[in-house]
Amino acid sequence: MLLRSLMFPALCLLAVPFITLLLVTPWHHFALAYGDARAVWISLSLSLFSLPLIVILGTPVSLWLANTRSSWRVGIEIGLLVPLLTPPLAMGILLVAAYGPYGTLGEIIARLGVNLTNTPAAFILAQLYAALPFYVLMARNAFEAVPTAVTEVAETLGANPWQLFWRLTLPLARRGLLNSLSLAWARALGEFGIVMIFCYFPQGIPVKLYVNLQNGGVEAVYTLLWILLLTSLPLPLWCFYRSRRP
Repeated sequence: MLLRSLMFPALCLLAVPFITLLLVTPWHHFALAYGDARAVWISLSLSLFSLPLIVILGTPVSLWLANTRSSWRVGIEIGLLVPLLTPPLAMGILLVAAYGPYGTLGEIIARLGVNLTNTPAAFILAQLYAALPFYVLMARNAFEAVPTAVTEVAETLGANPWQLFWRLTLPLARRGLLNSLSLAWARALGEFGIVMIFCYFPQGIPVKLYVNLQNGGVEAVYTLLWILLLTSLPLPLWCFYRSRRP
């Protein structure tokens, strides 16, 4: 009973903003502002493009971290934590310095005809920096949860590494990987700080929310805010529900 009473203040604190949103949303003129539809399309389409890249790039790293005993492991994990813990605005500035038109990498890439400032490619790159470390570290935990004894038995029965991954490791880790993927989706779709600095255009949902707030006040953002919540939250919540089922 005491524990429940101590839980109540924290739960109420977390619920207040969402209950307030339900009450203050002007449902009688619930409509998108100018440019909101394009922002929704940009965020969803580019996030659906960046998510497979996150999986392709992050899964081998997370699988290696889960299985290796190398002394390099700690250093690589620290390398993943640094961008994860770096404030988003600072990370955006770092990306401008690295990939911008006057950065060392930016100049080299520009010579190849690729512009990584205020382009869809820059938007995707910003999402990768925002979401990839989260995916790798969570996916590592999912792979670490696979019993080592099971994989060792499969190896003694003649399974090769490819068969081990597809037929054993992946199915056993699927719930944790779904949670990793859903968190990466929410991070990529909702990232504001990095995107704001590194690729203000094309404007996705978070940046357009900021623009609407500056131009029309808080009353102008509720519709787009609901769209952001309804596109970013269902997948993580569904994955969490699936992972908790026996």
